[in-house]
Amino acid sequence: MPDITSSIFWIAVLQIIAIDIMLGGDNAVVIALACRKLPPEQRNKGIFWGVFGAIGLRVAMIFFALQLLALPYLKIVGALLLLWIGIKLLVPEDESHEGIDGGTTLFAAIKTIIVADAVMSLDNVIAVAGASHGSIVLVTFGILVSIPIVVWGSKLVLAMMDKLPIVITLGAALLGWIAGGMLLTDPAMPENVAKAVPYANYVFACVGSILVVSIGKFMANRQKAVVAHDVSTSANEK
Repeated sequence: MPDITSSIFWIAVLQIIAIDIMLGGDNAVVIALACRKLPPEQRNKGIFWGVFGAIGLRVAMIFFALQLLALPYLKIVGALLLLWIGIKLLVPEDESHEGIDGGTTLFAAIKTIIVADAVMSLDNVIAVAGASHGSIVLVTFGILVSIPIVVWGSKLVLAMMDKLPIVITLGAALLGWIAGGMLLTDPAMPENVAKAVPYANYVFACVGSILVVSIGKFMANRQKAVVAHDVSTSANEK
């Protein structure tokens, strides 16, 4: 049982909340789309039970992820995936929710929310499992706190991301930080590595953050250059 009075516990909780906000922005959109065809008096029920089911399924997924991450080499794989997720966060991409069909019945809307959340939550599950240090209590507490923020505060969060790009960069850096720590704590990692590098945990975490931000910014700038070139070429052809 983790010590809830320790600073480590609350830092991990804040990390989980930040991850859920950064990677869970689409959840509110999915909920709105899934419930849009319901009668007004049923929409609140659809939102409540859909979110309740999504939370339960996500906690179960993270529980199994925590068990798997105890196996050798899987934390290394998880860390590499997390690095890629952080990089993708910095590279703009067109996202569509055309596949999310609004249910005409309460059950159909709830099922849509739960299934869509499960499909979209792989990156979230990996990141939260890495930030929780193996504690399902931390996972549950962090998700319970962050879900209302994601659902009811997503518009504010998205507006902040649009006006303050540094928020996205900090979120990507956080994922890199967690990935670096995961890499070092894999059971297959030789103990000599941690002993040979002073403050190894911080060093690995910092390197992870720097890698994500530098590669992500490079890829984003290259993508902008390609788009600008295509637009210029198209304009010249006309």
